[in-house]
Amino acid sequence: MTTDTMRALVATGYGDPEQLTIAELPVPRPGPGQVLVRIAASTINPTDVRVITGGYRDLVDLRFPYTLGNEFAGTVTEAGPGVTRFHAGEEIFGQALPRQLRAAADPVRPSLSTGALADYAVFEADTPALHHRPAALDAERAASLVIAGGTTLALMDAAKIQPGESVLVIGATGAVGLTLVPVLNAAGAEITATARTATAIELLRGLGAHRTVGYDDYPAGVDVVLNLALFADCLPAAARSLRPGGRLISIVFPPPRLEQLGRDDVELGFVMNTGGGVNGPQAVAEAAIAGRLSTPIARRYSLDEGVEAVIHHARRHPLGKIVVTA
Repeated sequence: MTTDTMRALVATGYGDPEQLTIAELPVPRPGPGQVLVRIAASTINPTDVRVITGGYRDLVDLRFPYTLGNEFAGTVTEAGPGVTRFHAGEEIFGQALPRQLRAAADPVRPSLSTGALADYAVFEADTPALHHRPAALDAERAASLVIAGGTTLALMDAAKIQPGESVLVIGATGAVGLTLVPVLNAAGAEITATARTATAIELLRGLGAHRTVGYDDYPAGVDVVLNLALFADCLPAAARSLRPGGRLISIVFPPPRLEQLGRDDVELGFVMNTGGGVNGPQAVAEAAIAGRLSTPIARRYSLDEGVEAVIHHARRHPLGKIVVTA
């Protein structure tokens, strides 16, 4: 590796995580309106795995090599022409889809990058999905909270949970679920969470879940279902657990349609956290510093161990975020 090249976690074709590689690529250069960032910490997310295994081929057909990585924290090393928001030497964090996934980004102010699982990445500067990182929030916490924390805030905005309401959280052992459950508890919800193992059950109860169930043992008559894991064809059973007039809110893309639920007497909502607005990184940082948001970190890997990090995420379903550091 030279000063003009960098390490990056890349896919060279569609396939399983075991086929990924750490490649030496040219350091990308920032153009007008863009910044170059030296990455300090990034994470592995379900989207990373689904993209490389071909799960979004109906949305985009990848060109390879494809550099993975969405959420990050790092240091601006160069600002392109016209950038006044960020300057070299400043610490920033946020989320940005790799450029090839532009179709899934905010159509007005898309947050795109060259891929955050690398030594360096170029980001669009004019997006609310990026923000200065406060000194009180270290790089690993910042990177691990962007998506899980922002999605939690967006779900709470959409669900409008009232004290005493019963809430079923499906997919509670993922990073979003483990971030969301304590927030639901603080809001006074009666929480039922899905879990498969004794370790997961113990963790969820410690975070505030009142009851845990399997994926084939949903309770009846609940007020709200928050779906963090299931595709639309698996939602009818979850919908049957709702009381008439109950609310089901999903974060799983593509958005489900009401007719897919098998009943028409409930409300259906969809939340897609693109990192902007009132649930963006600034709000996440403020909530984290105030102690209202926290995401467990299951394990840390170096970038050189990036392939192992993705395999861990995909095969072992960790209870918390997998963080990759420089």
